[in-house]
Amino acid sequence: MYKYINSYNNTKHKVFISFYHHDDQRYKDYIDKHLSSKIINKSVMDGEYDSDNSDEYIKRLIREDKVSDSSVIVVLVGPNTRKRKHIDWEIYAGLKASINGNAGLVGVLLPTFNFNLNYLDDIPARLADNVNSGYADICSWDFFINNFNIIIQEAFDNRITKRSKIDNSRIQMQRNLS
Repeated sequence: MYKYINSYNNTKHKVFISFYHHDDQRYKDYIDKHLSSKIINKSVMDGEYDSDNSDEYIKRLIREDKVSDSSVIVVLVGPNTRKRKHIDWEIYAGLKASINGNAGLVGVLLPTFNFNLNYLDDIPARLADNVNSGYADICSWDFFINNFNIIIQEAFDNRITKRSKIDNSRIQMQRNLS
């Protein structure tokens, strides 16, 4: 999964954190408070986009303003993350080749996630596709916060070394699942 690196590149990578605001905001807040000095945070801030706008407009804004400029997508996975269309759109946009290339991808299983042997069935489908293909890695919250720099660097490196393993073939979600 993760190779341990004695020293890591001190480059600040542009990181987009994808998460379900309603359930998982406290984990994003923890990253903002304790880890964001190590990255350039490209994430959507709560209330940044008006939810009264059309889905296509919001999708375009997120893709153009945030994700296309990011080199790594971190998906915080709680119990309802897989049901959220915006999460799927953000992963899709990050994996899609753009002028800046595609983004690396890593999933983080939060303490609220009900981990079981079939856990890949309970994470966002597009993330699961890329874990299965070998492009993306997945780890626990504790491992993530204790190895943050290494995980971000490896996801960044994977965008080049594992580019051929990207699986972005799934049709984008049109609505949230119940």
